Amino acid sequence: MARRQVKYVEAAVDTFASALAAQHDGVSRIELCGPLHDGGTTPSAGLIARCCEKLLVSVNVLIRPRAGDFVYSDDEIEIMKRDIAVAKALGVDCVAMGALTADGEVDAARMADLISVATPLRVVFHKAFDQVRDQDEALELLVSLQVNAILTSGGAATAAEGAPKLAQLVERAGDRVRIVAGGKITARSVVALAGATGVTAVHAREFLGISAAIAAD
Repeated sequence: MARRQVKYVEAAVDTFASALAAQHDGVSRIELCGPLHDGGTTPSAGLIARCCEKLLVSVNVLIRPRAGDFVYSDDEIEIMKRDIAVAKALGVDCVAMGALTADGEVDAARMADLISVATPLRVVFHKAFDQVRDQDEALELLVSLQVNAILTSGGAATAAEGAPKLAQLVERAGDRVRIVAGGKITARSVVALAGATGVTAVHAREFLGISAAIAAD
């Protein structure tokens, strides 16, 4: 595999102070979330507005109506659509979302519905991807839905453990969709992970020092 350097660092944050710290640390984009202790949910409109008003980096907003699984009811999908519309009106650049069927497939119909509301924003299919039955099949479906990026640890508990699968996904995706590696990535691990997988984008909660580590490589 040809070595490629990471070009995009996304920081997962759930407060305005953390968003400012991430921007100061040199990240490319923030993923703005509600409280991250339960995996994150859709953040408040006030937090979205403040970040869009004050930050210079790109703002990606998590669209997730509740903690738990990613199999959503009709009511929950309607809530997500409203949240996407609010985020779009407040000036975000991107939304991160994912919907699955009870059988572990990407819910193509629901995703198409959500994407239609999000357009023309960029769309990331978030780590629901790590719960699908077949990641190769899911990748092809998401390409057909014109999703811009997929956040994944390769189906493992951490990106480091999922490195072999991440490398396969990067090869399969090519230039059709960006594979964003996420899962316990730190400044100490990011360079080795990029070398092992070929990913050009990473997502991290422990974002401090990651951009500096990449620049120094």
